Amino acid sequence: MTTELVEVPGYIAGTWTVDPVHSGVGFTIRHLMVSKVRGRFGTFEGTLVTGDDPLDSTVTASIDLASIDTGNAQRDEHVRSADFLDVAAHPTMTYRSTGLRRDGDGHVLDGELTLRGTTRPVPLKLEVEGFGPDPFREDDPFKGARAGFTATGEINRLEFGVGDRATVPGGALGLGEKVQIVLEIQAVLRTG
Repeated sequence: MTTELVEVPGYIAGTWTVDPVHSGVGFTIRHLMVSKVRGRFGTFEGTLVTGDDPLDSTVTASIDLASIDTGNAQRDEHVRSADFLDVAAHPTMTYRSTGLRRDGDGHVLDGELTLRGTTRPVPLKLEVEGFGPDPFREDDPFKGARAGFTATGEINRLEFGVGDRATVPGGALGLGEKVQIVLEIQAVLRTG
């Protein structure tokens, strides 16, 4: 298989660390099949390695599941419980890319998501937001460059053992099976 060189304006090959202060890991799920609940995880880390050819790039990431925030403390505690994420037994969710490919005018990051001890393939639609200089202090160990990416995808929570198919009066699912994922990532180039 040959690799097709992809051109990205300002592209820099190297190893990058996700900046959690300027990044976000969010999700959306249907509730009672009439509305959506949004949430986010506040603690996460990741490393991106951009190859000489962008299609040779890799990503690894880890999310602290206890850091879930849906805007309601009681609901967050329930989601952390064994009924859903089982944070006591499975404190983190991880993602490891397995490839990057063109998809029409965009790109898809293929990878494996591990949640509650189950690993499944999860492709993410990837948008490269850009590469640029890092304007922070000269003594910053990450001084050099920053890059931005947006990744979106979807998982079926039941495939990972998260929750069940409980229904409410009238027969509607209490929670939708599909969870929409949105990652807004800013990364800093490692220079030392």
